[in-house]
Amino acid sequence: MTQAPFQGKIQPDFRDSVPAWPVERKPDGDAPNVVLVVLDDVGYAQLGCYGSDIATPNIDRLAADGLRMQQFNTTGICSASRSCILTGRNHHSNHMGAVAELATGFPGYDFRMPKENGTLAEILRAQGWGTLAIGKWHLTPAEEQNLGANRSRWPLSRGFDRFYGFHGSDTSQYYPDLVYDNHQVPPPKTPEEGYHVSEDLADKSIEFVRDLHNAAPGKPFFLYFALGAMHTPLHAPRDYIDRYKGQFDLGWDEWRKTVYQRMLSTGILPPGTELTPRPDWIPAWDTLNDTEKRVYARLMEVYAGFLEHTDAQIGRVMDALDDMGKLDNTIFIVISDNGASPEGGRNGTFNNLRYLNGIGQTADDVDKELDRIGGPDSNPHYPMGWAWAGNTPFQRWKQEVHAGGVADPFIISWPKGLRDRGAIRPQYAHAIDVTPTVLNLLGIAFPDVIEGIQQSPVHGTSFAHCLADPEQPSNHLIQYYEIRGCRAMYAEGWKAVTYHPRIGLAWDGSDPTRPYSADKWELYHLETDFSERHDLADKHPDIVRNLVDMWWAEAGKYDVLPLDNRGVARLSTRKALQYEIVSPHKMYRSPGTIREHGAINLKNQSHAIEATVDVPESGAEGVLLSMGNGYAGYAFFVHDGVPVYTHNYASLDEYEVVSSRVLSPGRAVIRFEFEKTGEHTGIGRMFINGDKVGEAVIAKTIPVFFAGAEMAVGYNPGYGVSRRYRDRGRFEFNGDIEHVVIEAEGAPQADRDALERVAMAIQ
Repeated sequence: MTQAPFQGKIQPDFRDSVPAWPVERKPDGDAPNVVLVVLDDVGYAQLGCYGSDIATPNIDRLAADGLRMQQFNTTGICSASRSCILTGRNHHSNHMGAVAELATGFPGYDFRMPKENGTLAEILRAQGWGTLAIGKWHLTPAEEQNLGANRSRWPLSRGFDRFYGFHGSDTSQYYPDLVYDNHQVPPPKTPEEGYHVSEDLADKSIEFVRDLHNAAPGKPFFLYFALGAMHTPLHAPRDYIDRYKGQFDLGWDEWRKTVYQRMLSTGILPPGTELTPRPDWIPAWDTLNDTEKRVYARLMEVYAGFLEHTDAQIGRVMDALDDMGKLDNTIFIVISDNGASPEGGRNGTFNNLRYLNGIGQTADDVDKELDRIGGPDSNPHYPMGWAWAGNTPFQRWKQEVHAGGVADPFIISWPKGLRDRGAIRPQYAHAIDVTPTVLNLLGIAFPDVIEGIQQSPVHGTSFAHCLADPEQPSNHLIQYYEIRGCRAMYAEGWKAVTYHPRIGLAWDGSDPTRPYSADKWELYHLETDFSERHDLADKHPDIVRNLVDMWWAEAGKYDVLPLDNRGVARLSTRKALQYEIVSPHKMYRSPGTIREHGAINLKNQSHAIEATVDVPESGAEGVLLSMGNGYAGYAFFVHDGVPVYTHNYASLDEYEVVSSRVLSPGRAVIRFEFEKTGEHTGIGRMFINGDKVGEAVIAKTIPVFFAGAEMAVGYNPGYGVSRRYRDRGRFEFNGDIEHVVIEAEGAPQADRDALERVAMAIQ
């Protein structure tokens, strides 16, 4: 960044010189604060102020004191939407065409958000605001989320002064993989001590704001509060879940109708809006058996309890700001990044790692574990029928560009600056409009240069004038959409949209290999058909042609191409690793971990793990190497002096190889070998100082994905892989570890069907 010329005078003697300090920008004394709450996977109809019967009193209070947008849109997927919200640019221009785990080597999809697309945090920090990021980031390429990566795409390098949260698409609410500023930290408490990450994130939000106030009482702040809720895993305190017992027994068909009527009566839907029908690939509730109804209703109770608990944490931040006298002059925004998620599949799941790895489960399977759902040893998601209902009155859901995927709640409150409280604004808006609107409300222009870098054109437009006057038209006249080959084009009240099935997952049974030119475009006139109920494509082929031509022009302009509905190839695409881990890999004990995408991959191949240790006189105990957690993973450890290897098969089975000998004090070389004998199966062997001391069949191994888990030397972060030590926390090894060597034989061979499920579901 170029330093401004010195404005003083320099002479040989300081007594003849005139000092002049560099000028730091300082907002005026009444500059408002900004709090931007980004919820995850919350559908249009799931907040109380949008018609739901789920209790969200604090968000509802913001809506009552502020305004709700009726026609706010996102990209339909996580990383993409968040990049739009923070920069005002389209997701492909941000290089964020999907999510960070699915990067490919094309400009719209490499997930390296350019510095010329400055963030709201970078702009506000330069203007004198304190900038604080809390919670989910998911804007760093998966291969750069480890401690060996540079931090140029971590929050502190994109305008934030402080950060406390996590990198990936999701994390356990009880055992999160946390990052504090630029380093990893363990959670401050255990679940047994009452820990939940949403509460922790609220604590840190309040702490950071108070720290700033104490040190600089007049300095306004921008708090980016991106809770991991309501993304899977659905984790909530039991008392919150039990508040909803029986509330969803009526099923998704009737719940949807009830919510729809409430939405009409409260005005969040325009008069005359019709309810779209249930597609035949979602089962009617009255066709389900008793077990299915019980399981599906309970999973929705867990979701509802999780959402109310999340609302309570937002309320804690609101109350803290109110106590400090700051709430009235805070622009407080609540938004969701996409529609409700179908990633629980038809039956929902007790452990989402089973779904991700293609391990089938029925409602009967989930029913056996129903009492534990929502607690620390579960990793649940609700079935897709509830996602469809959560997007009432629309079709479809997250990852697609019909309204169910992209129409989302948007609430803004600013008691000191906005009138017409409790009102609804009908104008069209998009995620790329958020940063322009906030800057407009603050009276700040987009800078041409940030930190010496010339800025790219901004694609969004402010809707601040619509907040002030309900009669003002939207300035956002056209908008393209694209996610995983699904496409849409909005232009002045018309929307053309086409669904392209994903490889590995076609809800309606259509052919995902068909050419994009064979896709059927639908046409909706949103001014008279808000819910996208009536397809007018056959009546207005000329409008369809114009909109499709417009889409192709926008696609070329914003780096949307090439279209890509793949899952397996995207996930397995070779990433641009600066330093690639190769076998053999020698590792040393360290408090840091390696996230799965950056760790050596041992799946579905012969391999060995060898630890050289010093066994204390009192006997050895603890983890030598771990990857994953109690939902799926493997661990090499010593238990009561006996070496053990455990492969946790999605919490369905724990396959063990146990030594027949206890370790003697002194130096020891402990080796585990896995011989692959079939697809995702093999024989495990244990050695101490070269002597074979154990052998067992490992009948099933995780084929694809541990869901962004961590590898660690000397301990097991989070929820323990093995039931042998799960109640003993991190189970750190009590002796010295000289090193651990990992040897991989050949390249891992993954299950393609399971890979497709991962590529769909990690979003």
